[in-house]
Order: sequence, then structure tokens, then C-alpha cells
Amino acid sequence: MQSTEIFRQMFNPIEVVPVPVPHDCIDRFLGAYWRRPHAYLDADVRGAISTLSMIPDADLESGIVRLRRGLENGTWERRNGYLLRMPVLDLGYRLVIAEVVDN
Repeated sequence: MQSTEIFRQMFNPIEVVPVPVPHDCIDRFLGAYWRRPHAYLDADVRGAISTLSMIPDADLESGIVRLRRGLENGTWERRNGYLLRMPVLDLGYRLVIAEVVDN
């Protein structure tokens, strides 16, 4: 069952609103740097992203090595360069609005 369905069962009705992330987002969460991938190479940036703490160290390091290589050799831009022209991106973040009714 999708989490939105769980919310619908608990709080009916609900409104689910997409929350697109702007390219210059400064909030320091995982999706904030989607148009600035170099930021993920910075250990201080990674340290502020709680989601990354759930990835085993060896896997995270392997991913960082691949990202660094892709940025240096142009692979990242060839695959994802279209992102550099986008002002916002829907990364799947959603705001769920529900009314709590006292019984």
C-alpha cells in the first residue's frame, strides 16, 4: 500500500501537493543539490544529509568515486546536462494536507 493511501485511510480527505525543488535550494537536504552535483563531493555537505548516513560507508564512498569521475570526464553532464537548464525539478517530495477533526 502506498503511503498516500495510508494517509487517506487515517485522514480522509487529504490533499497531496507536489513540492518541486528549485535549482538554488539552500536547505541542505538530499535533493537540494540536484543541479549542483559537485556539492555531494564535499564531506561537510554529505554530513548534513541524514539520508546519506543510512548508506554503508563502502557503498557511499564507491558512489562518490563514481560521481567524481563522471564530473571530471564529462559523463555526468552528457547523461544529465538537461538538468542544468531546469529552474525546478520534481524529485517526488510531497506535502500532505489533512484536516484533523475532533470527535
